[in-house]
Amino acid sequence: MAVWRREFIVYTRERERAVSSVVTPLIWLLAFGAGLGASISVAGINYQEFIFPGILAMNVLFTSMFYGMYVVWDKKLDVLKEILIAPQPRWVAFTGKALGGLTICAFQVTILMIMGALFMSIPLTPLTFLFTLLGSLLFGLGAASLGLFIGAKLSSPDAFSLVMSFVMWPLFLTSGALYPIANLPAYLQVLVHVNPMAYGVDLMRGALLGMWTYGPLLDVGVLALFVAVFFYLGQKAFEQLNLG
Repeated sequence: MAVWRREFIVYTRERERAVSSVVTPLIWLLAFGAGLGASISVAGINYQEFIFPGILAMNVLFTSMFYGMYVVWDKKLDVLKEILIAPQPRWVAFTGKALGGLTICAFQVTILMIMGALFMSIPLTPLTFLFTLLGSLLFGLGAASLGLFIGAKLSSPDAFSLVMSFVMWPLFLTSGALYPIANLPAYLQVLVHVNPMAYGVDLMRGALLGMWTYGPLLDVGVLALFVAVFFYLGQKAFEQLNLG
């Protein structure tokens, strides 16, 4: 609880970070979605509505992965050392940080869904809001664990640009967030099928718009595996941290 509380306080005090995390996906929706949405549709659904769940998933992914970079700064500022020398297992600290990242994701996704319903005609009911939020939280826990795992392995903030190039953008661009998976050539569809974000996008799109590629059971199963793998690896990475 103490670690979770610290992460949330840090987020609320960094107002620029909070604002940019919401403004960036809105720019995608308004500039990209509205521009193409005026001329195309997908399965009878306006393009802006079609990509809305994908942009939610993008927000979760980028927030969670950048959240991992804060572990690098915590190591440099000795904040993480103070946390890890406490008389508790290191998995407790990892869990607190993962839940802190998950809370931030939930806060941002809620704001985006409300703004989408008010200003972009996104079909939102209490039930679809709840299921979409739950889908984003499931994907968000896996993404936060992945971000913390990578952050624990990095020794310099400068190395995080490599994560952007080789992890975050490939995950996003092969997730079906911006276009139907069926539109991709066969060799790229292989990448989509092993991309956990594709199942997160499908789960949120299905919950919000009723459009499914894999179905809710497969989506939840793959995301649960994604969470389990990186939650375990992240805990192990924290246990192996040598802070000097």
